[in-house]
Amino acid sequence: MVRLLFVALGTVVCLSVSLAEEPTKPAAKKVEIGSKAPEFKIKDASGKVIDLAELTAKGPVLLRLTCGCSGCDKELAYFQAIHEAYKSAGLTSVAVFKEPDEKVEKYVKEKNLNMLYTVDPKGESWNVFQTKTMPTNFLIEKGGKIVAIAAGCDPSGLLAKKFSEKVAKTVDAPAVDVKAKVEEGKKQKK
Repeated sequence: MVRLLFVALGTVVCLSVSLAEEPTKPAAKKVEIGSKAPEFKIKDASGKVIDLAELTAKGPVLLRLTCGCSGCDKELAYFQAIHEAYKSAGLTSVAVFKEPDEKVEKYVKEKNLNMLYTVDPKGESWNVFQTKTMPTNFLIEKGGKIVAIAAGCDPSGLLAKKFSEKVAKTVDAPAVDVKAKVEEGKKQKK
């Protein structure tokens, strides 16, 4: 009985020593406002690598993880308006779609998408940025710090309007009411 106790105790000690020696994978830093944006590289439709670190070295970046669902589709016009309003102030906008290339290619042509875009049908970008919400928008200042995150779909344009104000502050430019701009554009098309 004593011998069995020593064998059991020896097994527990060996197990705890071997577990303690196993290398531990460092936990991913939480992606949140104030943190540095994660390392992120993805290829666009032409095969060119979009490197977030390179983009943020030049200026602020609006990264939009999205799809072509009806809600994201309605919201897209507001984010295109943000891109147009602030690109001359240095903003780079990148849309990452979670659909196959063929669908996105057609969608981009129909919508006259005027920003960088790429596809990620496996959703790896959502893992890198630790989000399950679609769409999720990240505003990253020059140098790589996340200054705003807007998660969820808002076809009314109010979320985009508030996000536009944050972009304006980040690029040190007058705020543009993108909600009003899009509504005005809709009236002119009629």
